[in-house]
This record gives sequence, C-alpha cells and structure tokens, in this order.
Amino acid sequence: MSEPVILVENLSFTYAGGFQALKDINIRIEENEFVGIIGQNGAGKSTLLKNIIGLLKPTEGRVVIVGNDTRDIPVSKLSIRVGFVLQNPDLQLFADTIREEVAFGPLNMGIKGKELDERVDSALETVGLEDNKKDFPLALSKGERAKIVIASVLAMDPEIIILDEPTCGQDYHGCHQIMAIARNLREAGKTIVVVTHHMSLIAGYAERLIVFRDGGIFMDDKVGNVFSRPDELINTHIKPPHITRMGLMLKDTLDIDETILSESRLGDIVLSRVKKTSPNPN
Repeated sequence: MSEPVILVENLSFTYAGGFQALKDINIRIEENEFVGIIGQNGAGKSTLLKNIIGLLKPTEGRVVIVGNDTRDIPVSKLSIRVGFVLQNPDLQLFADTIREEVAFGPLNMGIKGKELDERVDSALETVGLEDNKKDFPLALSKGERAKIVIASVLAMDPEIIILDEPTCGQDYHGCHQIMAIARNLREAGKTIVVVTHHMSLIAGYAERLIVFRDGGIFMDDKVGNVFSRPDELINTHIKPPHITRMGLMLKDTLDIDETILSESRLGDIVLSRVKKTSPNPN
C-alpha cells in the first residue's frame, strides 16, 4: 500500500485551559481522494485542520503530511504541501491587485520571471479570473473573492487543498462554482478535503465522508453509506440531504437498492419505473 498524503495516528489535542478537543483520531487520506468532513459546531473539525496544517501540534499521537511529521517541519514549508482556504476569503486578501495576491506565495518560494507568470496565469484561468488580474480583490463579489484565495493557493502548487466552509455566504450558483473547481482540481490530481455543513452539496462532490462527534470520529465511509444511516446520524445532529431522505421513504415503493444523492438520480429511477408500468401502446 502506498504512503497516504495525510496520516493522522492516535491524535489527541488538549487546549491550554484543559479542554480536550480531539480524542484518539485516526485518519488515512490517500493521494487524489475527495473527502468531506462534517459534524456540528464544536465537534473538533477546526482543531483537526489546524493540526493538519501545523498551526497546532498534537498533544498525543502524530500527523504526517506527504511523509513529513508536522512536529518536524515549519508551517511555512508545510504550506507548500497543503493549501488552506479559509471560510472568510477577506481574511486572506491584502494586495492591491489580483495578480499581486496570487503571485505572493510563489514569490516567497523564490519563484520569479516566466515561471511565476505561468503559475499566476494558470491559477487564475482555473478559477475563471484570467481577465481580472488588475482588479482590486476586495471590489469583487464574495464568490469571486473566494476564487482569488483558491487561485493563490493553486499558484503554490500544493499536493493537498483544504477548503474550510468554502461555500459559506455563497448563493446557489456560487456554491456549485466553487465545488466544481474543487472537483476539477481533484481530476487534475490534487487531494481535496472540504469541511462543510452543506449536506446536499457535499453529497454531489465528495466520495468519502468523515463524521465528527464530540472530538472523535463517529463515521468514516463512502458518502452513500454515511447518508443511508439517518437514525445514527441523529446522534450528530446531522440530517442527510432532503433528496436522500425522500429516496429512503420511497425505497420500498420504487424498489430502490441504492442511496439517492441527487435529484437527477431519483428522477431517472421514477421515470424508469413509470415506463415499466405504463401499458404498451402497441
């Protein structure tokens, strides 16, 4: 078995005041996975992320990122391997133009000239902002500001990209734009980790869900397997997407043998059943 890009072994973390936020966490994320992390507020998600990106160090256990123990590598070097996008893009924006913003990380890595231009251009093209290089970042919409931060991360070419509530405050179109960018990055070879409270959205993009509860892992399974257990998810104050719950209610009526994760899939099943039961006009 190949070495995972994120390895969390027996991780526990206790804050200075004595509050234990994480309890014996074990996670293995392989290269090129798309993983969603869900759980109610205070379940430990943010503390886990801070341990992964090196801002916090484990009280017990260890976190290994692309073969590097986070205890042994500076945050500045770890940020080259793990790109982190905060839920509020304004906290990561400071430059006068979008180009300067996206170029900042690579410049601090010592990248200049043609390679720098290529990285900036490629990152902006990926998020659809290639024509906005000279714009003032904070003058753009929140959805576009989030894209700037993603581009800034991409320009550093990390193996792993973590998005913390990337769709917070976005409208329907903006949510799907950002998640589509994440999906495209996964298809380009990146490992994607998304923390979110948006169940119907993550159901359409992630392949695996890690469910947190009270500082521990409550479930870790394929998306369909997690959302097919609503009676257990009640313990985490999480409800499966509406369309999944509808599919479960119609399971016997429509003879459904899968977990429904999208409206289009349920529609296809209903149409197929209607065709089977409709009288043949011939």
